[in-house]
Amino acid sequence: MRLWASSTSSGLRRWPQQCLWFRFGATHILKQCTTAFFLAVSLLTRIPVPKLTQLSDSDFGRSTLFYPLVGLIIGVILCLPIWLFPHADSLVLAAMVTVLWAAITGGLHLDGVADGADAWLGGFGDVEKTHRILKDPLVGAAGAIALVAVLLLKFAALTLLIKHQLSWLIVFAPALGRNFVLLLFLTTDYVRASGLASTVVKTLPEKPVFWLVLGVIGIAGLFSWQGLVLALISFWLLRRLMLQRLGGCTGDTAGACVEFGEAAWLIGILLSL
Repeated sequence: MRLWASSTSSGLRRWPQQCLWFRFGATHILKQCTTAFFLAVSLLTRIPVPKLTQLSDSDFGRSTLFYPLVGLIIGVILCLPIWLFPHADSLVLAAMVTVLWAAITGGLHLDGVADGADAWLGGFGDVEKTHRILKDPLVGAAGAIALVAVLLLKFAALTLLIKHQLSWLIVFAPALGRNFVLLLFLTTDYVRASGLASTVVKTLPEKPVFWLVLGVIGIAGLFSWQGLVLALISFWLLRRLMLQRLGGCTGDTAGACVEFGEAAWLIGILLSL
């Protein structure tokens, strides 16, 4: 009886300490997740977020776990004009969504498309020259053509998806596009020694990101396996070009993966109609 009473008393004394540890541990984890989420939003969009201070390299790595979620938020915002004005002409709505798409990201990934196209054609197979062009902020003829091509493909696909009342599938396009960034970082060497993307790649939590990538791909397949297949083919082709010319990836080529992956997803859905 005394032994039971003693153990019970000891357990009761430890209980406040355990509760305190759990409370502060949970608070710390919640703070890390909140910081990582807002950091992901600030890196991928122009959506205002609270000011983030005292960021560590690991915060940038953890932020990748929220890339698909940020993409999903972008997708919901893109569909707002369609849901708010259901009787508007599909061409007008598609134009609004296309402009909004570029505005939300500040043209971040479109810049990668333009730089990648200029570097591919202007580099003439020379690795150093290709890298030099990638760093050039000016847009050449190849970059302009690539931009117009991507925007036209998206606009045309959006028009038909809205017309066929399949706008809900648009929501998943940005999530899948950001998922391809994670897939690229998992499977491809980053060829620059410095820069923001370099920090992200070095601190990427590989195992959680691996399962996250598989999960998003699985969900995409449930929505439209045709769209997923075409998007994966576009990713494979782009990655192959990166390896041939650069020996790896850069932030610009990751942006190109986002844009072409999104466009391929939309077009793949239409091919199944």
